[in-house]
Amino acid sequence: MSNFNKSDNGLIIFFNGIGVVIAYGMLALSLYMSPDVPMATKGYWGIGILLLTLALVNFVKLRFDDRLSEDRITRVEEARNERLLADYIGGEDDKAA
Repeated sequence: MSNFNKSDNGLIIFFNGIGVVIAYGMLALSLYMSPDVPMATKGYWGIGILLLTLALVNFVKLRFDDRLSEDRITRVEEARNERLLADYIGGEDDKAA
């Protein structure tokens, strides 16, 4: 099942990547073809779009890292609780014998 999820995620990432490339291409074309906007303004808009993209990528990565951290903490707590329960249950058997 892990392989299925991995290939599925890869396909989704691939299609999203194609969508992003097409969107940036269309945006660049519209900026290039716009006759009424001076070149300095077009460059300013391009830099703004680049910085917005970098900020969004960092935001998504931080959210992803935060979720992974929470999952890791939850797994550690569950393992600790299971070990405590196993020690408690095992301790009861030793006293009865």
